Amino acid sequence: MSNQQDHILIVDDDRDIRGLLADYLEKQGLRCTTAADGREMKAALESHRIDLIVLDVMMPGEDGLTLCRNLRAGNGPNAATPILMLTARGEDMDRILGLEMGADDYLPKPFVPRELYARIRAILRRARALPPNLEVTASASARELCFAHWRLDTVNRHLVDEDGTVVALSGAEYRMLGVFLAHPQRVLSRDQLMEFTQGREAEVFDRSIDLLISRLRQRLGDNAREPAIIKTVRNEGYVLACEVTPGDRGKAPQ
Repeated sequence: MSNQQDHILIVDDDRDIRGLLADYLEKQGLRCTTAADGREMKAALESHRIDLIVLDVMMPGEDGLTLCRNLRAGNGPNAATPILMLTARGEDMDRILGLEMGADDYLPKPFVPRELYARIRAILRRARALPPNLEVTASASARELCFAHWRLDTVNRHLVDEDGTVVALSGAEYRMLGVFLAHPQRVLSRDQLMEFTQGREAEVFDRSIDLLISRLRQRLGDNAREPAIIKTVRNEGYVLACEVTPGDRGKAPQ
C-alpha cells in the first residue's frame, strides 16, 4: 500500500451519515470528501483524484444506480474508479442491479463503520493487485496482451479494439479479464473466479460472478447466447476460448 493517503468520496444525501463515515474513515488514515447528490459527486470527481467512491443507492434525483451506470458508461479518467454501493437491508434487487451497473462491492445498511473500512481496504487491495500469473506475464513480456480482436493495455487498464477505439473497464471487469488472460483455454470455476476477483467466499445465491461475466461479454461484443470469447462450460464454469499473445502497441491480431 502506498504511503499516500487514499482519497475516498462519500456520496449520501444524509448529512449525519456523511459526517459520521468521514470522521471514522479519517481517523483510520484515509482522506475523505463528501457529496450530497450527483451534482456534488461530479464536481468532486473533477476536482480531486478519487481512489474509491462510497455510493448510497437511495438518493433523491439521480439515485446511486444511475450515477454508477453513467460513470461506468463514460471513457473519462474516473470510469474505472472502484465503487462500493450502500444498499438497504434485504434489497437484493438493488444489490444485483448495482453489480450489473459496475459496482465493485456492496454493503447492506445498517452496518458498523469498521466493516465499511474493511471493505474499502479489500477493494483497494484488489484494484491494485493483478493475479500472480498475469503479473508475471505482463512484466516479462509487454504492456499489452492480445486475444481475439482485442488488446488489453495492462498499464492503463483498458481494452483497445481492432480499430483503435478504447473501451474503459471497471476495476472488477479488469480483474476478471486479467484472470482469464492468465489462464487461457482453461476452465475456471465460479469459486476460483470469486477468489481471484473478490477475495471473499460466495454467499448463497450470490450472482456477482455471472453478472460480471455478462458485463465483460458486453464490453467484448461477445454474443451472450453463443459466446465465442468467454464460453460457459455447463456445471463447471467459464473458459477463455482463444489464444493470448504479448502485444507491441500494434493492432490486435486479426
